[in-house]
Amino acid sequence: MAIPRTIRLGDVEVPRIGLGTNRLARTGENDAFIREAVGSGLRHASPRDGVVVATKGGWDSGRPESIREQIEESLRRLRTDAIDLYYFHRPDPETPLEESLGPIKEARDAGKIRHVGLSSVSIDQLERGRQVVPVTAVQNHYNLEERKWEDVIDHCEREGIVFVPFFPLRGDRPEVTKIAAAHGRSAVAIKLAWLLRRSPATLPIPGTLSIEHLRENLDALEIELSDAEFGALS
Repeated sequence: MAIPRTIRLGDVEVPRIGLGTNRLARTGENDAFIREAVGSGLRHASPRDGVVVATKGGWDSGRPESIREQIEESLRRLRTDAIDLYYFHRPDPETPLEESLGPIKEARDAGKIRHVGLSSVSIDQLERGRQVVPVTAVQNHYNLEERKWEDVIDHCEREGIVFVPFFPLRGDRPEVTKIAAAHGRSAVAIKLAWLLRRSPATLPIPGTLSIEHLRENLDALEIELSDAEFGALS
């Protein structure tokens, strides 16, 4: 079964493999790595030219004043007037979701944020969020072993929302090794291929500090799992 190799993320068509950068400190070596990654075909990372840069706010609190400050800090750190994709990190049980998203809507209306994402949300929370501001992407924990958000993936597919699995490489099974050997690919590439086959809405963001590993991740775009292989992994 052939899978789509690209997906529409906001107003940009990108490959369906991104790069998680939470381990990347700002160093000359890592700057060079990012540029080489973009040169290898990555389009969901940084620098800005020709790629989609995503960042998050609401790490510590969903209070509107905190979110507002974090948006301004992200603009300063990214040295930009507009953030491509801004995620609200996690619903805060102490703050209504609608209040947390208020400053994000304000920033979007002001042109400081182009597209909005939500992270670690249920369908109900996603739909509440969409009443406040259009949502382009949902980023939830999902992989071969963490399957809590199956209903959210299917909902995103129906609604035309990109589903971004984080920690996508977890889940070591004998079936992975066997299928990897049959395809002459790495176990990592097989895990990503399973995510790509799971739904056309998925866009995994595996993290790496190695250009070799990044190219290995991008190999998943070339893998076509059979129905039997997909079923064995599922």
